[in-house]
Amino acid sequence: MNSARVETKDLKNRLSRNFFFNNKLRIIKPVEYFFVIGSSKFLLDNEPLEEILRERVQQYAREKKRIDFWIIKSPKFLNSLDLIDIKNKLTKDGLGEAELSAIVSLDEVFIKWMKLRLQNVAESNFMAFTNDIESPLASEDF
Repeated sequence: MNSARVETKDLKNRLSRNFFFNNKLRIIKPVEYFFVIGSSKFLLDNEPLEEILRERVQQYAREKKRIDFWIIKSPKFLNSLDLIDIKNKLTKDGLGEAELSAIVSLDEVFIKWMKLRLQNVAESNFMAFTNDIESPLASEDF
């Protein structure tokens, strides 16, 4: 097998989680992530989040769709300068010192639905691997 072809395949495998690779054009483009964020206590203790996400997983299984959402406790992406507005909003809402959790997804419609369903959360989005967001799914705890 051609060495350049092996390197391209290896690159595609390594980047497939966070980038879409267009075989025809041979370009890599960043992925947009959408999220809702709120206090961990509210999201994990006061809301039926487990039930909501379990139903979503079952729906994805029926549709043979890959899981494209994650729960992140103390999300590292919130430290991005691009998200200073959302961080200020959380601080203004009294969550500056609270432990935060986020539901992150590639599906904007799902996140908008989560915002309507949960109400006491903030909603925003970011582009992975741009500016200072090195790992979109990283947690401050790890």
